[in-house]
Amino acid sequence: MTFSWTPHRFSGGALALDVANSVVLRADAERRIDRFADAATMDAFPAGANRHGWERELFGALVPVDPESRTGLLALREAIDRHFRAEALGVGKPALLADLLDAIAATLRRSGGRPEALDTATARSALMLVARPEPERLKICPNCHWLFLDRSRNRSRAWCDMAVCGNRAKASRHYHRNREETRP
Repeated sequence: MTFSWTPHRFSGGALALDVANSVVLRADAERRIDRFADAATMDAFPAGANRHGWERELFGALVPVDPESRTGLLALREAIDRHFRAEALGVGKPALLADLLDAIAATLRRSGGRPEALDTATARSALMLVARPEPERLKICPNCHWLFLDRSRNRSRAWCDMAVCGNRAKASRHYHRNREETRP
């Protein structure tokens, strides 16, 4: 099956969240898809982020991680997801923050001075998220469960991507409402 990094895959609002969202259906062990399990798909992520990502102006044109750094990127991704998911749920723990900061530090030590590498830029993006002034803008999409930043003026954004998850939720409500109306 061919996979491409479309704009929807970069709806997290921060590179660190887009990397964390590279696991689809994270909570469903049977249907879970890790887009970074395939090295070629992981290597294609920077090109997709360069086309569709939010933070190119901060990190420049991203390049893939070195093959020996892939495991470190996966560890960083998981630390990002654990910490920011707990924060979005309002149950953040100092130990999760410590784990994230350890993963960030390990990534930055290992990066070898390549600021444009995906792992380094992801670590920097995660640091920026840790220091963000408005933690309540971090949300979890009720449809796909991806992490995203709500950058709307009134903080009312409900889905990671209105064109995908928002439409699916609205279509589901419409279907169930019509189904209820037609029952005898």
